[in-house]
Amino acid sequence: MSTAPSLRFERTLLRDGVVHLACADEVGRGALSGPVSIGMVVISAETRTAPQGVRDSKLLTPEARERLAPKVRRWALCHAVGHASPAEIDSYGIMAALRLAGHRALVQLSIVPDAVLLDGNHDYLSAPLQDALFGAPIEFGGCDATGPTVPPVTTLIKADMKCAGVAAASILAKTTRDALMTQLHEEFPAYLWAENKGYSAPAHIAALAAHGPSIHHRRSWSLPGVAAAG
Repeated sequence: MSTAPSLRFERTLLRDGVVHLACADEVGRGALSGPVSIGMVVISAETRTAPQGVRDSKLLTPEARERLAPKVRRWALCHAVGHASPAEIDSYGIMAALRLAGHRALVQLSIVPDAVLLDGNHDYLSAPLQDALFGAPIEFGGCDATGPTVPPVTTLIKADMKCAGVAAASILAKTTRDALMTQLHEEFPAYLWAENKGYSAPAHIAALAAHGPSIHHRRSWSLPGVAAAG
């Protein structure tokens, strides 16, 4: 069994002027349909230990995630989940869509963080050196293409496994996105999104082959069922 994540790394960042730290994680990056989503929780040096059972959302059952989500919301100083749509993924690419989703989460936070801890090894939140890589100007949440002011970002590989704040953010992102996909299932039941949440499960691929992509699929991607049908 894996070691429970802790706030040890987060507390090393909550020094030298960092009063409020936003911990962030993404879900839905590899899905065939639905949004990509970024969860964020804000903590401080006074934040107590994360609720018992908090782990990377991928290691938890759906029932455990649903049980933990309200506890995480009460535990964090503030929290948010931002999304970027399949159409935005198609128009701007997945990395720009991650940036959009992250910025949308940032602007929802009731506390402006002094720094961000991001899972992975790539800072997709900060403005790129070459805006041309992100296509035409994008407007969202009252912000222009450069988005909101992003505080300094620290990336950490496997932060969702090591850092309780990032694991907590992953739980909020996963449960929120799962709920959206379950709602979309009612509109497009053939794809069984209530079960597969838009990922490449066999039944989802079979439905793509039989019915083609919906408006909620990432049409710029090489969708496996569509390729098989072609």
